[in-house]
Amino acid sequence: MPDPSANAWEDALIADIRANNGRPSSGPLKGHPLMVMTSTGAKSGQPRRAILTYSRDGDDYIVAGTKSGAPEDPLWVENVRLTPGVTIEIGTRSFPAIATVLAEGAERDRLWDAHATELPWFADYPAQTGGRIIPMIRLTPTEAA
Repeated sequence: MPDPSANAWEDALIADIRANNGRPSSGPLKGHPLMVMTSTGAKSGQPRRAILTYSRDGDDYIVAGTKSGAPEDPLWVENVRLTPGVTIEIGTRSFPAIATVLAEGAERDRLWDAHATELPWFADYPAQTGGRIIPMIRLTPTEAA
């Protein structure tokens, strides 16, 4: 059963994201570029939301499956592997996108390097994973963002 206080914290953060064009005005994530991504649960088939820090690569949005450096991927990564159609919400804009999971290779490495350069607090996560390669996810809008 979900923790009601966690849901309340998420709801408050999402309200802050919406009110401040994708960059919350308070709390530990103040000023970070955040999106709400809604995917389809791999097991449940139900909508699942994730609050994610993002960077950009051209018109695409880039997110990292860090789970704050945990040894396993966040659940939403499996969701988008199985059902790549997602909805992205940034500020008050919401639009569909296709997720592409990059788990290895030069393109994944390039995206990681750019992401960690733009968002330097990500640089410590690989050392915390126990050897897990953090997947990079390219979110390509399918409609004008």
